[in-house]
Amino acid sequence: MDTQRNKQLVGDFFTALNEGRLADLGDYLAADVVDHNKVVHGEPDEPGAAFAAIAVQLEALKPYHATVEELIAEGEKVVARITQSGTSSGTHPRMPVPTGRAFENEAIFIFTVVGGLIQEMRCVSDRLGLFLQLGWDWPTAD
Repeated sequence: MDTQRNKQLVGDFFTALNEGRLADLGDYLAADVVDHNKVVHGEPDEPGAAFAAIAVQLEALKPYHATVEELIAEGEKVVARITQSGTSSGTHPRMPVPTGRAFENEAIFIFTVVGGLIQEMRCVSDRLGLFLQLGWDWPTAD
């Protein structure tokens, strides 16, 4: 396994997000990628659902930007510590009416890279801070 290549892939993935290059996501994500970040995205935890969720996220938080602060790789895992920012400027499953408020928070992503593509994503971030900064209601159990 080439950990440097895996780190480059993850860094390039964030660059694509920053540049809004949704058509290029398949260069970084496997077609059946699983994204376990349901608290914010709300998408099903099923293969491939991440593509639509990322598109919704980027549209709802324009201008979105991720600064990669640190990348650590071991084997097929890459951990990215990022600072992300954006503005509640579009509709989102968690807030259908944009608030126009900005946010900045830190997040840690764990990516599993297999065969040169991201197969799985997990994220831990300051979601309470995100919701408070954007003026979103905290999700409740249904």
